Amino acid sequence: EEAEIILFEKDEHVSFANCGLPYYLGGEITDRSKLVVASADLLRTRFRLDVRTRQEVTRIDRANRTVTVQNHLDGSTYEQRYSKLILAPGASAIVPPLKGVGAPNVLTLRNLNDADRIAAAVRSARTPQATVVGAGFIGLELVEQLTRRGLAVSLVELQPQVLPLLDREMAHPLRQALQQHGVQLYLGTSLKRILTNRDGLAVAVELDDGRQFDTSLVILGVGVRPNNALATAAGIETGPDGGIITNRYMQTSDPLIYAVGDAVQYTFGPTELPMRIPLAGPANRAGRLAGEHAATDGAHAAADVLGTAIVRVFDWSAAQTGLSAARARQSGVPARSVTVVANNHAGYYPGATPITLKLVFDPKYGRILGAQAVGKDGVDKRIDVIATAMAFNATVWDLAGLDLNYAPPFGAAKDPVHMAAFAACNQMDGITDFLDADADLSGMQVLDVRTPPEIEQLPFPGADPVIRIPLDELRDRLDELDLKRETAVTCQTSLRAHIASCLLRQAGFERVHVVSGGAVVRSRALAE
Repeated sequence: EEAEIILFEKDEHVSFANCGLPYYLGGEITDRSKLVVASADLLRTRFRLDVRTRQEVTRIDRANRTVTVQNHLDGSTYEQRYSKLILAPGASAIVPPLKGVGAPNVLTLRNLNDADRIAAAVRSARTPQATVVGAGFIGLELVEQLTRRGLAVSLVELQPQVLPLLDREMAHPLRQALQQHGVQLYLGTSLKRILTNRDGLAVAVELDDGRQFDTSLVILGVGVRPNNALATAAGIETGPDGGIITNRYMQTSDPLIYAVGDAVQYTFGPTELPMRIPLAGPANRAGRLAGEHAATDGAHAAADVLGTAIVRVFDWSAAQTGLSAARARQSGVPARSVTVVANNHAGYYPGATPITLKLVFDPKYGRILGAQAVGKDGVDKRIDVIATAMAFNATVWDLAGLDLNYAPPFGAAKDPVHMAAFAACNQMDGITDFLDADADLSGMQVLDVRTPPEIEQLPFPGADPVIRIPLDELRDRLDELDLKRETAVTCQTSLRAHIASCLLRQAGFERVHVVSGGAVVRSRALAE
């Protein structure tokens, strides 16, 4: 209560809901004022903060403990002393240096003013066409919302899949949902230039592969870079990715200066390495901790960050936490994974829909390294449960024993989280050996234990020939298989394949594997 707290903000709004901006543009949030989380007047009245909007800190003098402030209202400059300083400069949208990128209808989305400009561009567009560049979380949200507004939307992404943070087979249902809603996808290519008319407005785009198409609006969502110029000019240390280096109390290399939010590095739990994780949850928690420590010289140390995130794409949702299998490989982290497909609640209760859940774990100790889920309902719950378990360094056996809610409208007695954990436990305990969904099955004896109608509806891809023996007939037809050959077993989602694998092993087959996720997940993996 006795502290003198000064808040500088170079723009107009001190606290607004960045994550709500796409939904305001799409009309799901109709009242713009709802996006202002805390106004400057509220902070002044309730907390007696000295809030100075439209005033930008341009320099830090660490020796004299002062900051230089540029007042954008009257153009004046002055210095302000500090005893503790907290930097929360955020990040800026990356704008590639391309021809035509300066056109007034080529925009980014980072604040309310950006949202207003995009809304105005949508209203004034000659034709209802929009191009979104970047298929990450924000890009996908914008695509969904602009499509709901009636625009014809094209999506350009450098990587060969949407939502590149996910493993490719996990992102495939999102790709299908986009296509079903008429979104034109241009994957595995990038923007080469933006074509403009005599008025300087963007009217078309050209891609690296030579394709061109018309557009009335271009929104860039290719990523963000940390606003670290103020810190680096003051000699504060930053990491290789530009993130400001902090300790567990959010102190920088100068202990009197703290940094939080999208501009800083956090400790990434699965690897214990520093990295930038520009998400709202870590930013808010870091701000709370830094404020406490700056005011009292004491606080609990910051927890590891897992990068837990979720996105909705029309009727589908996709969520993640920790490492994906692909990212583990890229980082050199030893990892195994299992994939299950299970209903969001009891299958006999009306309205059940499948969730595809992929669990990534350490192959030596069974520690959970990450998870991804995609489905229509209940995705958030499952990833939140796994993220919570990861915060306590849980193993797959810990996850298998979790006591979770169950009633038919809400879940199943064996939740999808349990099913994924059971599969991982079977891998760790030597009961079942899983192959990745996109594994090369060349030279293996491939056994499909589904029924003929199932196989006809969804043939098992990427293997020829495939021996087809329904599970319930397998005991009586073992002589159709070569006991000495390495065998890969599949079914629709790998549950029956696990049973068949156990049967074959106990019948004397020594090298038996189960294709993780079965035909459903393999078809997605090979399609991507």
